[in-house]
Amino acid sequence: MTVNGGRRLTGAIRVSGAKNSVLKLIAAAILTPEACTIDNVPRIADVNLMLRVIEHLGAQTAFDEQGALRIDCSGMNPVDTPYNLVRQMRASISVMGPLLARFGRAKVAMPGGCNIGSRKINLHIKGLRELGVDFNFEHGYIEAKADRLKGADISLAFASVGATENIMMAAVAAEGVTRIENAAREPEIQDLAGFLRALGVPIRGEGTSTLEIEGRAELHGTHYRVIGDRVEAGTYIIAGAITGGDLTVEGIAPRHLGIVLDKLGEIGVNLDTSSESVRVRSSECVCTDVCTLPFPGFPTDLQPQLMVLLSLASGTSILTENVFESRFMFVDELNRMGCDIRIEGHHAIIRGVPGLSGAEVSAPDLRAGAALVLAGLAAEGTTEICDIYHIDRGYERMEEKLQGVGAAITRISTGK
Repeated sequence: MTVNGGRRLTGAIRVSGAKNSVLKLIAAAILTPEACTIDNVPRIADVNLMLRVIEHLGAQTAFDEQGALRIDCSGMNPVDTPYNLVRQMRASISVMGPLLARFGRAKVAMPGGCNIGSRKINLHIKGLRELGVDFNFEHGYIEAKADRLKGADISLAFASVGATENIMMAAVAAEGVTRIENAAREPEIQDLAGFLRALGVPIRGEGTSTLEIEGRAELHGTHYRVIGDRVEAGTYIIAGAITGGDLTVEGIAPRHLGIVLDKLGEIGVNLDTSSESVRVRSSECVCTDVCTLPFPGFPTDLQPQLMVLLSLASGTSILTENVFESRFMFVDELNRMGCDIRIEGHHAIIRGVPGLSGAEVSAPDLRAGAALVLAGLAAEGTTEICDIYHIDRGYERMEEKLQGVGAAITRISTGK
């Protein structure tokens, strides 16, 4: 992908459905033998991969003429979930909970995904064990069995999104009530709770640190619309600020970006919000300090993009990464473009510079790839970004959306 920088972004971009929500809704469709339809599904690589995972298990999937995704799991057979699929995307592990709920067993390869840290699944295992699941680990696979799932009070040592989701979906078939303490509070968790409720599951407490799920033996199908992608929205809002443009990002609930918008305002970005959009206008940005934390804290998935904006702000900023230990792998690429960033442990010390210059860079992961695109938009000259398959995992038609608001960006390769 090539980006010719120096152009202001003006106009409107509509974000797609939330990647980090729809992947779990696809997995949750396993819970019912009745068909489910999901609207606002992004056509991205990770969605295609998750569909391959459940199709391997016997599901039938298809997009209709309006773009809605129909999933029929009536003929599903809980065979092994193979390594060649699961290794490509960590979210594949989320099929374990619904398979246990519906069939009492699951065999899933140890997960992969972006190279941004170990992201162990011990919290998934511990929580599911408390519901009555037995585990065996052999040859790179997790084999889980449960003759009977029983509701339990589960306290998570860390507000893990993935563990919360897997426990929620397994608890659907547990006898009695399951209570998850220190549950993740992300909007995507709230969306999964809404989907489960639409299937017929009594569930309470989404958006708080305590979730209660009442087990149900029979679930029905549903027609559901996934929320807008807050990370995609945040990426384009930062892009508007970086280019000094006048950009409206539509299809997102601003409350899902609460601390992000607060921090951008603190930096000096001019923002106007409505019920479903955020407008960003030309700004003079100053330094600030930011720490990534689970929701409602600043999201780690927007840390690389914010680092680009802080690189162009006056003064020195400190960005602290508290979620993933390897999320600064892209910093050398930004420094090649003229940024002045030094890493000390899990802190990035960012000294603002007057401008950036285009260079050939490589995207090491999904969000770092988006950050390099943003750097290219702000840089003088041409930036060529390699390994854009990472970007395709989470952004639907990124170059087309940016072209529509004035960016000079071209896809030159779609291969890995």
